[in-house]
Parts: sequence; C-alpha cells; structure tokens
Amino acid sequence: MTTKTRRVRIYVADDHPLYREGVVRAIKERPDFELVGEAGDGKQALSDIERLKPDVAVLDVKMPGVDGIRVLNAVERDGIETRVVFLSAYLDSAVVYRALAAGAAGYLSKDSNRQSICDAVAAVARGDAVFAPEIQGGIAREIRMRENDGRPTLTPREREILNLTAEGCTAPEIGRRLYLSPTTVKTHLQHLYEKLGVSDRAAAVAEAMRRGLLE
Repeated sequence: MTTKTRRVRIYVADDHPLYREGVVRAIKERPDFELVGEAGDGKQALSDIERLKPDVAVLDVKMPGVDGIRVLNAVERDGIETRVVFLSAYLDSAVVYRALAAGAAGYLSKDSNRQSICDAVAAVARGDAVFAPEIQGGIAREIRMRENDGRPTLTPREREILNLTAEGCTAPEIGRRLYLSPTTVKTHLQHLYEKLGVSDRAAAVAEAMRRGLLE
C-alpha cells in the first residue's frame, strides 16, 4: 500500500490579472502543488490566508488597500504558519530589507521564469529561504549600512518635511505650508531618501518610523 504525499497548499495574490494567471497556471501544472485560492488585492488576500491557512502564500509587495508586507505582518502577528514568498518588480534594497525584517521566506523578481518561481515555492515549503541572485548584493549592503549608520542626522528643515510627508502631504502642499518651491521640497526629499537609504516616499516614512525619527 502506497502513502499519498500531501501536496503543498498555495495561495496567490497579485493585482495584475494576467501576471497572476500565469503564476496560477504554473502552480496548477505541478502535481505536488494545490492552489487553494487567489486574489487581486491585499485585504482579500489577508482574509483568505487567515481562513485557508495555506502552506505558502505568493504575494506581490505593492497591492491595493493592504500591501504585501502589511499582510505578512498580520500573518506573523496572528501566529499563522503560512510562509510568504514575495514576487515583485520592486528590487530596491530598502524594500527587500523590510520584507526580510517582517519575516519573508523568499523574495523574487517578477522577471523570474515560472520554473524558478515554482522551485522557490517548493523550497520555501520545505523550510528553506530563497532570494533572487540580483537582490543579494543589495541586501548585504543594506545590512552593512544599517549596522554602521544608526540614526541619520537630519536638518530641522528635513525633519519638518519628513513629518509633513508622513501626514500625507504632497511636495506642492509641503511647499505652500513651508513657503518653499516644489523644487526645493523635492531636493530636501531626495536628501532624506539618501540618508534613510530608500527610494520613495512610502519607504521613507516606514524607515523613519522604524528608526524613531517621526515626531
């Protein structure tokens, strides 16, 4: 009598239907995988993961409503044993570092072929961690920077702009409130990004919160 091997239960969430369809098709072609659900936004994904408790969730980082890292944070907080693999077009080292710090078991580029994605999912289901070769150097630099850097020194003006950015103000709105031109605000923002080691507003706010820089 042969014992049937349990298939890996997988959930997929990505707000690009055609891309998600390709990943779903690849998963369905694998006899050792079982697709248990899919979604196009983070809120639905989190609800489904809490209910279905798949072995592995394959998520995009940027999704409407609730992004992939916030989904992962909730999974970790609630003690759900689902392991998360991110498939993302965002390979910025600060974003990857946030995903790792949140507990991601894998992070792959959306340029990865289907075979690589499926192999990564299988490895993560076995308990391994898998990260795209093209992001590994960036992760190492990010770790070194954070170990050596501590809290960056911000000017009073940069602190004002950082706090207004966290409130959701755009560059023109910040300029009007501080009597600065939008170009000057953008220059200050760029300096903030460099000091925080990020490349966009959302990542700057998240990193500033992590380092306790927001008032």
